[in-house]
Amino acid sequence: MMYKCFFCGKEVSEQFVRKRIRCPYCGSKVVYKPRLVSTKVLAR
Repeated sequence: MMYKCFFCGKEVSEQFVRKRIRCPYCGSKVVYKPRLVSTKVLAR
């Protein structure tokens, strides 16, 4: 499973997220899993 850093946009492997949640490139604590399928919500 791959994660992405919110700030620098680089891919972060799962091994870095298990130990501590930080991007190894920029040090950010915000990482997320990119979605493969987008979800649309209808506003009413």
